[in-house]
Amino acid sequence: MKSVILYDATLREGSQAEDIAFSLEDKLRITVRLDNLGVHYIEGGWPGANPKDINYFREIRSYSLKHSTVTAFGSTARSGRPVAQDKNLHDLLQARTAAVTIFGKAWDVHVRDVLKIPLQDNLTLIEESIAFLKQHVKEVFFDAEHFFDGFKANPDYAAHVLAAAGRGGADCLVLCDTNGGCLPNEVQQIVRTVKKQHCSVRIGIHAHNDGDVAVANCLAAVQAGCTHVQGTINGFGERCGNANLCSIIPNLQLKMGLDCVNDEQLKGLTEASRFVNELANLAPATHQPFVGSSAFAHKAGVHVSAVKKKPATYEHIAPERVGNAQRVLISDQAGRANIMQKAREFKLDIETHEPLLQELLCELKELELQGFQFEGAEASFQLRMRRALGVSKRYFDLVGFRVIIEKRSDNELISEATIMVRVGGSIEHTAAVGNGPVNALDNALRKALEKFYPTLRDVTLLDYKVRVFSAGAGTGSRVRVLVESGDRHDRWGTVGVSENIIEASWQALTDSITYKLLKDELDREM
Repeated sequence: MKSVILYDATLREGSQAEDIAFSLEDKLRITVRLDNLGVHYIEGGWPGANPKDINYFREIRSYSLKHSTVTAFGSTARSGRPVAQDKNLHDLLQARTAAVTIFGKAWDVHVRDVLKIPLQDNLTLIEESIAFLKQHVKEVFFDAEHFFDGFKANPDYAAHVLAAAGRGGADCLVLCDTNGGCLPNEVQQIVRTVKKQHCSVRIGIHAHNDGDVAVANCLAAVQAGCTHVQGTINGFGERCGNANLCSIIPNLQLKMGLDCVNDEQLKGLTEASRFVNELANLAPATHQPFVGSSAFAHKAGVHVSAVKKKPATYEHIAPERVGNAQRVLISDQAGRANIMQKAREFKLDIETHEPLLQELLCELKELELQGFQFEGAEASFQLRMRRALGVSKRYFDLVGFRVIIEKRSDNELISEATIMVRVGGSIEHTAAVGNGPVNALDNALRKALEKFYPTLRDVTLLDYKVRVFSAGAGTGSRVRVLVESGDRHDRWGTVGVSENIIEASWQALTDSITYKLLKDELDREM
């Protein structure tokens, strides 16, 4: 099997994306995760650009990476001074990495109008910078910045840029679609031309996603002869991002038969994607191919029925190969197969209750007509299914609650909730304040129940969403509240619907707490 070298730029280019800022600790942890994934090269940053990157290269030396080589990134030497005296090149050497990547301009427009130097001087800087680094570093990669735009504008000069890098001793010539505007057919044709001219040097591809075809461009480049692919986890990067390694890796490995990582490493792809999202403090893109939570989710009843008989009918790969999992969604489009599959997941016997199965299906469609949505609230659906089967347990009963909102003269807004609940034969009456009426109600309910159920202290409200229906009714519109909760081990979603936002929130909150108590009870029985 032919192999492709993977080069990850998440720690540098990924951190240049809007709203992303990795700490030093984040960068070190991501490096370890990428090493476990089997990525061959990890671009750690630009030494000398900021203290964080300087510290990163110092700290990473104490790590024993099993699969990856950390790479320092920088530019060619500046014009007007001897290459051996260039600060940027010396900063790269100070990083003490086994590999270095430098970029140089491959588009004559940039040389004339941005660098404002003669075209020949740019070629000299590229050749001499690489030759200088090769005296001290095992591997030097050359990123030919704006190569594809440069080739289309002036193919002869773009070819001279690569030739200069080759004479300097570059180990890989990386062709960059820096503006991200090329199409796969252009990339493939240009790579084939370059491959004929520089058949003795490894050719690489570096694509941006401004035309939404960065992954396709990388795959087309590999088909044309590239054996080195650069990208980032989740496609993070400036503007619209870089080529997404989470799509590139499985496409190369599973669709094109090219060796990138081993099978066990590939199974860690989904976890790696979510890990990087977590450290970037970004919610995962649920519809992301291969690694998104919706990538193998099935909603329509016909689809579910088919996929349960033969997964390949609606799944292009087995989700387990990339560490993902098949999911069956519950919605108004659900059929009998959806309900039965969810029952099996919940370890409930519904197949022997044929009338109940049809009743649940009708109830589901009616509830969604009212505004309920169970795709993101499977905990609420499981509780309803248990009640229908007569296997639910009441952990507490509401006697009553009151929520008071008071605005004082100093403009401070106070929210207070008073609640009375019955647990077995005991009545608990308590009050709590909060940042708003829902938060106050949540605090009061927990305060009342934690005396009886101490594990509720582990529950955290992770997300709270409100959707308004029938907007023509104005402030009297029906609303849907979706709540995501979690403890040390799991996350779950619950839902409530009402014309009153407090009532809708109450439904979602009580389902969340009930589900937690049910989960604890089931865990104890295992």
